[in-house]
Amino acid sequence: MRGILGRVLLGLLLLAVAAGAGIGYAAWERFHRPGPLTHRTTLVIPEGAGVATIARRLSRGGVIADNDRARLLFRVGVRVLDAGGRLRAGEFAFPARSSMRGVVDVLVSADPVVHKLTVAEGLTTTEILTRVNRAPGLKGRVEPVPDEGELLPETYHYHWGDERAAVVRRMAASMDALLAELWPQRAADLPLDTPQQAVILASIIEEETGVASERAKVAGVFVNRLRRGMRLQSDPTVIYALTRGEGPLDRRLTRSDLK
Repeated sequence: MRGILGRVLLGLLLLAVAAGAGIGYAAWERFHRPGPLTHRTTLVIPEGAGVATIARRLSRGGVIADNDRARLLFRVGVRVLDAGGRLRAGEFAFPARSSMRGVVDVLVSADPVVHKLTVAEGLTTTEILTRVNRAPGLKGRVEPVPDEGELLPETYHYHWGDERAAVVRRMAASMDALLAELWPQRAADLPLDTPQQAVILASIIEEETGVASERAKVAGVFVNRLRRGMRLQSDPTVIYALTRGEGPLDRRLTRSDLK
């Protein structure tokens, strides 16, 4: 009797182990199965988010299925992979049909999404800072406000969550580097004493004409006037004074403006 009971209990134990192994295999297979995304999707993972918060954000964003079972499976898979401490904050791009395993790989090792901020030539500092403040994903304030002409027009790359002040410092550093390169190469007889004067004159020339082929001629006119001690008599300088550098003038200049 005891032998029969032992064999029965052993059989039940083996069945339970086999069933558990089958359930575990099925769950692991679902963890690697293609997900519900129909197209590439970006999602922001906030700083300090735990695995449960990340799972909820992924499900609400459609990266994994939006149900408790999928969220639990994601959390268990992260624990099995020992990846909980390696999931990063930031904005990430998830390919279409990403499996949960693929999602974990993205959060652990993929590069965050890169954003571009283009500063066009001819913008004032106020206009540049307006674009910086409106750029998606940047945070914080820019203090102190840079002086006019300190920021280089260029395309800058950044990640979600970067500080606005850090981006603006890069703009200023790029301008400093460019002036350090170009100023020693200037013509010896130019009536300019500092790199800042060169930036001001270049800005006036740029506003005076939008045709690149005309700028050398306009520059020659202004340089000759400076050599003779004449006024520049340039409309853009009057417009800048009227608008305080906050944007274009919404009307034509008048004689009283020029006076």
